[in-house]
Amino acid sequence: MVTVGLCVRLTAAPGKEGEVAAFLESALPLVEAEPETTAWFAARIDTSTFLIFDVFPNESGREQHLVGPVAEALAARGAELFAEAPVIERIELLATKLPG
Repeated sequence: MVTVGLCVRLTAAPGKEGEVAAFLESALPLVEAEPETTAWFAARIDTSTFLIFDVFPNESGREQHLVGPVAEALAARGAELFAEAPVIERIELLATKLPG
């Protein structure tokens, strides 16, 4: 069961849209290594706007993710890739449907 999540909106810097997409695609193996990250999605909303949505069984899993390798990579490359700081929203899940 998952109880909490994150919704992260990213705006690519002009000309960096392809690099942001590639960065998000390359983050998948990092997330797959996080046992508390139950589901993780990286999506494109429009040409320069991207979204990460992920869910966790508890607050501890969410906090581990927020200091994990994807967060570190975002921080390291943020000034280069993004037009503005990522908007990170902590969410509480009310109902879910997951495979399995």
